[in-house]
This record gives sequence, structure tokens and C-alpha cells, in this order.
Amino acid sequence: MEDLKVGDRLYNVGQNGFGDFFRYSFSEVVRLTKTLAVLENGVRLRNKPVRSLINDEIGYALAKNRWVYWHIVSDEILRKAKKENEMIAIHDWFRDRSFNFLEKTMIYNIFKEKGIL
Repeated sequence: MEDLKVGDRLYNVGQNGFGDFFRYSFSEVVRLTKTLAVLENGVRLRNKPVRSLINDEIGYALAKNRWVYWHIVSDEILRKAKKENEMIAIHDWFRDRSFNFLEKTMIYNIFKEKGIL
């Protein structure tokens, strides 16, 4: 477990209730003080790594809230975030759209062709 350095990429995951999607936030360390790391989005973190009791990951707590953590970005997290963002885009597209009968017929035929119906 080592302290953060300028240039380290970090992420945080939020969720608005249990039924909501995971919303990933990414940022990079741009400045260090004696005890804090400042991210490019203005978030200030304690520059002391802490191991989570819940999922055993190493995180860096917010300066003013020790229960909110940011973690080092990995390739696996980038894949998860990309998949989650695609699910959010699909959900929002269907939520914001009303289909006319022709569009409904096209969607029905595609599902029928794929053997989903």
C-alpha cells in the first residue's frame, strides 16, 4: 500500500438507490500536499491508503468523509465502466423515445427473426 503520486488515475462508483446503475467517476491526481491528494475535478483525498473491510480493496478516503473512497483505475474497471455506460445509454434511449407502429413492427420482426419471441 503506497501513497498517491501526481498522474495516478482514480475512480469512484456511485449509485442512486439499489435499482440504479453504477455510475463511475474518473479523475487524475494533479497536486499533492503533505497529507492530501487533489484530483483534477477538485476532489480532495487523504493520501493514506486504507483497506476496505467490505471488499478488501485499497482505497483513498475523501478528506471530509472517511466513508467515501476512490480507488486506482485498472483495465478491468475500465471494461466494467464501459459496459455500464452502454447499459445506461440504452436505458435512456428507450426511456426518452416513444415508438410509432412502424417502429414497433420493425422491433417485433427483429426479435422474431432472432428467435427471442
